[in-house]
Amino acid sequence: MSTAALFKPFSLKSLSLPNRIVMAPMTRSFSPGGIPGDDVAAYYKRRAENQVGLILTEGTAPPHPAALNDPNVPNFHGTAALDGWGKVLAAVHAAGGKIMPQLWHVGIMRRLGSLPDPDVKPVAPSGFSKPGKPIVEPMSEREIADVIAAYATAACDARRLGFDGIEIHAAHGYLIDQFFWAATNIRADRFGGSAVQRTTFAADIVKACRAATAPDFPILLRFSQWKQQDYAAKLAPTAAELEAFLRPLVDAGVDIFHCSTRRFWEPEFDGSPMNLAGWTKKLTGKSVITVGSVGLGVDFISGFGSKDAIDTSGNLDKLSEMMERDNIDLAAVGRALITEPAWVVKVREGRAADIARYDAAALKMLV
Repeated sequence: MSTAALFKPFSLKSLSLPNRIVMAPMTRSFSPGGIPGDDVAAYYKRRAENQVGLILTEGTAPPHPAALNDPNVPNFHGTAALDGWGKVLAAVHAAGGKIMPQLWHVGIMRRLGSLPDPDVKPVAPSGFSKPGKPIVEPMSEREIADVIAAYATAACDARRLGFDGIEIHAAHGYLIDQFFWAATNIRADRFGGSAVQRTTFAADIVKACRAATAPDFPILLRFSQWKQQDYAAKLAPTAAELEAFLRPLVDAGVDIFHCSTRRFWEPEFDGSPMNLAGWTKKLTGKSVITVGSVGLGVDFISGFGSKDAIDTSGNLDKLSEMMERDNIDLAAVGRALITEPAWVVKVREGRAADIARYDAAALKMLV
């Protein structure tokens, strides 16, 4: 098995990476009160010491009161939380790594009464109601502007602290994706309408983050076709529709698209072997990250609760082949890096047999 393609350097704007391997963002809920502690710094430092090219943090909250639904997920605002992230950043940089925070707003995925502030209502493009009873009103234009400003503030803080870029989470049925999805966005203003018009909220966030940072500051955007509520969902059923959907985001200033799939090796459209990342690169000319069960013997959903060990060195032949063909630029590794912080080193050295095997109990360790 040749993995040489995974270990070629990568550069874009101010970002320079020694290899093509990215640590995927994985929610941990290990930051009580929203503040990342020394254990969080040690967790990310350990991966940086073991040659992960780029670390994307777990989802973090921009400064908006309804952004999260878990008091143990880290904030990316407030003196204490930002000081904590400063320590994480220093640890990763001292180990020679690169790191970006993922900025995340859960939207209607926040239930009424959720902590950390049970009095704060969730927000959603078109609200939420039960038969004959509105529960959450549609977001007003003022509320939309507040969320956009919150992302810009977080982006500004990321650059001020010295992070290597940001990732905007626009996938998996969370707030930005709720604007993309016709089922949750039935607005009649400029934020609703056609699939292209429904990108306006995301595009405005990207533009605001760009204005709050710098032209050479990398902005990543993670998107998906699938949703937690519907694994078969397709924002764009055809390549032409995908191109139309992506164009406003390219024009807004996205530098790298993080294309989330359940299984990176599966073709996105009939008639072509390319996956979602490959099509995104072809249609936009932008760099892409592929993700979805990289390094796992089975896809991440099938193996999630399994008691059986999963081979964390699997499917790298296919990944390397895709990279050699220039279909993809970077590959994000998730659960394989939970069990094995030295996964990158061992793959590079051809020591697949030494890679710790994953099982569901590893999710409780996260060391």
